[in-house]
Order: sequence, then structure tokens, then C-alpha cells
Amino acid sequence: MRIGQLAKLVGVDVQTIRFYEREGLLVSPERQQNGYRIYTQQHVERLAFVRRCRMLNLSLAEIGELQGYLDEPHQPCTAVNGMLDGRIAHVRAQINSLQALEKQLVALRTRCSGVHEAADCGILTGISAETR
Repeated sequence: MRIGQLAKLVGVDVQTIRFYEREGLLVSPERQQNGYRIYTQQHVERLAFVRRCRMLNLSLAEIGELQGYLDEPHQPCTAVNGMLDGRIAHVRAQINSLQALEKQLVALRTRCSGVHEAADCGILTGISAETR
């Protein structure tokens, strides 16, 4: 199959496929005599794996590391578990940070109810007071 067909099948842009090839996450395919790249089922599977990893917010380096485990399936997966544990900890830290941000925003929002002139806006006053 050609690059456009691969892109459509997996649900990514053609430029994304080229990017993953440059980054080494997708092996460059053989070329026909006319110069067209010919992609195989292995490319479909590898690209789908990369796409799912990106949906999990894994970095390109992490994806490359995971691909190493796919390519050498007889090694222990301890490092894979560790990587995912680290990612879970990072997500939890982000959630905590977002919850703290939410509390700040809610507290600011309670400072202004009804219709006022901007000069009397409790939100603007609150933000200004926090920056001093």
C-alpha cells in the first residue's frame, strides 16, 4: 500500500508517517522502481502501536523503548512496568496541579457576582492583588 492508504487506514496524516520514519519509530519502506514507497501490514501494526502510545501521552523516546521490547519479546518487562508507573505518577501530579488550579479559579470566581463595572470586578482585583 502507498503512504496515503496507510495514513487513512491508521488515521494519521501523511506528514506524521514521514515524521515517525525520520525519528526511527517506523522503518522506511522499500521503494518501487517508480519511487513510490510500499508499506506492508507490519507498517500498519507499528504505526497503530505508535498512535496508541501517543494517545497515552508517551514520549517518542518512551515509544522507542517500548518498541525495543516488542522487537525483543523474550526480555523481562520490569522496565516497561517501571515506565508506566512513572507515567502514572506524572499524571497524578498533573491532576493534583489541575485541582489546585481549579480551587484558585473557583475562589476568584466567587469574588464577583452580578453585573459591575470592570473597576469594581472582584476577579480583576483578586488577580491584581495576587501579582503584587
